[in-house]
Amino acid sequence: MRVAVTGAGGRLGTALVAALTGSGSIDEVLAWDLPEHDLDDPESAMRLIGRNRPDVAIHAAAWTDVDGCARDPQLAMRRNGTAAGEMAQACATNGTALIAVSTNEVFDGLRTDGRPYGAADLPSPANAYGAAKLAGERLAREAFWATGDDFAAAALMPPGGRSNTVPPLAIVRTAWLFGPPGADFPAKILAAADRARAKNETLDLVSDEFGCPTYAADLAAAITSMVEFVGKKGRNAVGGIHHVTNGGHASRAEWAREVLRLAGVTVPTRDVPLSAWPRPSTPPLWGVLEPTPLPGGPLRDWQAALAEYATIGPRTKEPPR
Repeated sequence: MRVAVTGAGGRLGTALVAALTGSGSIDEVLAWDLPEHDLDDPESAMRLIGRNRPDVAIHAAAWTDVDGCARDPQLAMRRNGTAAGEMAQACATNGTALIAVSTNEVFDGLRTDGRPYGAADLPSPANAYGAAKLAGERLAREAFWATGDDFAAAALMPPGGRSNTVPPLAIVRTAWLFGPPGADFPAKILAAADRARAKNETLDLVSDEFGCPTYAADLAAAITSMVEFVGKKGRNAVGGIHHVTNGGHASRAEWAREVLRLAGVTVPTRDVPLSAWPRPSTPPLWGVLEPTPLPGGPLRDWQAALAEYATIGPRTKEPPR
């Protein structure tokens, strides 16, 4: 198979290229990023898909600056909504199966019953980033004529039991992605801890925002398994909406304390509400997703994934200057 990855230089894109390249089932990996693939260029997707005709495209490119999206919702809709629809239309036109990456922020996070959001739950975004990503999902479904409850229900069918009537489109929602490159949440927490210790201050941690910390390498491995399954069972084998995260969930404060523990960093901490950090965007307070069955099985718990990542190191070993 020939597989294309958009946003190949980003956090998920980097992990995807590595995982796909290491798969014995995939003949060629096309790594697309700026300037070759540009979310602001309406012709970019059709040009690349039409030229290379990949068997599967994984659309991981996105504008992930959530606060930036809140400040410029029109640009957010262009990059995370319209561009996703253009990629889907290019794939549908050229017979390419599509795996489109989305987010837990398509949900408003107002659920109070303690249940995670399932693939068939009705989205209702509360911020510009989530609204744009949901628009991208809907445009992708329209491009593939994938409408109605049957599409969402397809993700809940056991692997290998999907109907050939399900279009060759999979939407993968994930949450709280960490891993290289760039400053992810663990790196930001360690940097904040360094600053707090240098000033002899307490480190404030948000205790009322919940989600599923997800290691980019694990998500990439799961998506690679989906691609391999397509190669074995046909391109319709993994159609539908999938929630793919590491196991378990945590508050931002719980995640941060585990980061500090694994790094051996001791600093006084204090739990604070999300409202203590005014910001342009409003993230979902309860952004927990219920993982759907996948060909490669469930992902490990987030604590185990974070422990592995800690051995790589989300920070440099030099002390702060």
